[in-house]
Amino acid sequence: MPKLVRLYITQVAWGFAISAVFVGVLLAMDVANLRHLITGSEIGLIALVMIWFMNGIVFAGVQFAYKIMSMAEKPQGPRGGSAVAHNIRPAVVKQEVRSDH
Repeated sequence: MPKLVRLYITQVAWGFAISAVFVGVLLAMDVANLRHLITGSEIGLIALVMIWFMNGIVFAGVQFAYKIMSMAEKPQGPRGGSAVAHNIRPAVVKQEVRSDH
């Protein structure tokens, strides 16, 4: 299996695991009375799976993007601005003053 495909699959698995923890915390803290809504409804299990799956899609995408971005090489060389900035001088602008009095 190519390394990129393996990386994608592992990061998606991590994203869905994070989603499971997130949904567990939502239910444990009973945010917006969610635990009561899920346990008190006959289609609560479907709602629970949908919440987990939709959050899993989001967390998997974020997890994969974070992993890819963290693989980038760190920039080398000077950091801290341009060396040209020390020669800046203010421009002289003439302004006429009118007196309407």
